[in-house]
Amino acid sequence: MSSMTFGRYSFRDTFVHRLDARNKIFLMILCMVGIFFQFKMWSTSLLLSGIYFVALIILMIISKVSFLGLLKSLSGLWFLIIILMAIYIFIPNSNYHLGVAFHIGSYAVRWDAFCQSGYIVLRLIMMISLAMVLTSTTKPMDMTYAFEWYMMPLKPIHFPVHEIAMTLSIALRFIPTLLDETQRIMKAQASRGVDFNHGGLFKRFGAVIALIIPLFVSALERSEELANAMIVRGYDPKAKRTRYRLLRFSWRDLIAFLLVGLAFASVIILFVADRTGSPLDLIWHFFRVKGF
Repeated sequence: MSSMTFGRYSFRDTFVHRLDARNKIFLMILCMVGIFFQFKMWSTSLLLSGIYFVALIILMIISKVSFLGLLKSLSGLWFLIIILMAIYIFIPNSNYHLGVAFHIGSYAVRWDAFCQSGYIVLRLIMMISLAMVLTSTTKPMDMTYAFEWYMMPLKPIHFPVHEIAMTLSIALRFIPTLLDETQRIMKAQASRGVDFNHGGLFKRFGAVIALIIPLFVSALERSEELANAMIVRGYDPKAKRTRYRLLRFSWRDLIAFLLVGLAFASVIILFVADRTGSPLDLIWHFFRVKGF
């Protein structure tokens, strides 16, 4: 767990690290929305998923995000994958049209269930990867300023903009701290004879309780220490604040915005063509038939 890199900022001198935090958050949202467009044809969905996956790999290489850290962060998804497959396999769906994979008694399990569950898991992995790239390449304070900048229009109605942004920043900052604390408590409990990997259901449940209670106590103590430190330093969320570093857009942000914007517009055009059967859909089928 200590090797997990999700939520940890790692200093690198890359193109992605130098982007404005506001731009990175906006582009990440665009990418996540584009990933969740559902097309009628499986071939279109699989082709776009492959393009997304290749683009994500290129993005991780450019930003120097660890692939091993991503795999370790995704190691806990196996339980969710089993639940998704069970839902899609055992809940009947009239929209399934592919052939029968096998039978469970008199119940026919179709290939659509595996395709749909795999597609959902792939999109979930891509979302987690995008969030990991964002948190690994953006400083927590820059992310705080970006969230505050986006919520600035709510300030005239006395919405607690700065307080919400500071809370989000502290939550992101404490993710790696809590992971390290969890690892420390697990080692301490293991040295006292607690086994987290073997035993029956009730024994493992007791081991988890032995982990969760000290973790909650440690988290509450850390939050109280942080609150006292902020009070001692005279922190006032309602006071007018100045900043040493200002967020600025640059030519890099313009290039990234144009690239992601063009990709997102292309996905929307394909989605509209797929739903309405417009002439663009005929062009798409023409290129597919010709093998381009």
